[in-house]
Amino acid sequence: MPRVKRGTVRRANRQKLSKLTKGYFLTKGKLYRSMREAADRAGRFAYRDRRRRKRDFRRLWIVRISAAARLHDLTYSQFIHGLKKLGVELDRKMLSEIATQDAPAFAELVAKVKEALPTAEVPAGSPASASEVPEKEG
Repeated sequence: MPRVKRGTVRRANRQKLSKLTKGYFLTKGKLYRSMREAADRAGRFAYRDRRRRKRDFRRLWIVRISAAARLHDLTYSQFIHGLKKLGVELDRKMLSEIATQDAPAFAELVAKVKEALPTAEVPAGSPASASEVPEKEG
C-alpha cells in the first residue's frame, strides 16, 4: 500500500480547526488534540442548545402571558382556553409581546376572553349554590 503524506491537506484541516477554537482557554486553542476535543464538544453543545433555545423562549412567553393574565384575575389556562373559544390565533410569542409592550390592547383581549368564558364554572358533582344543598333531616 502506498504511503500518503498529506502535506497541504493536513495543514488546511488544522488551520480550519484552529480558526474554530481561536480564543479557547489554555491548550484548547493551541494543541491539535485539545483543539479537536474542544471543537467537538462545542459542536455538541451548539446542536443541543439550538433545540433548547426554542423550549426556553416558549417558557418565557408563557410566564409573561401568565403574569399579565393574573393582573386581570385570570389564570394562564383560562386565558388560552378563552382565546381558543374566540378563535383568536395569536401565538404565544405575539401574546407575550402584546402583554409586555401594549397593556391596553392586552386588557381588551382579556375583556373579550372574560365575555367568552362562563362566569361561574362549577366542578361536576358539587352544588352550584347554597340553595341547592340538601338540608339534613333528623
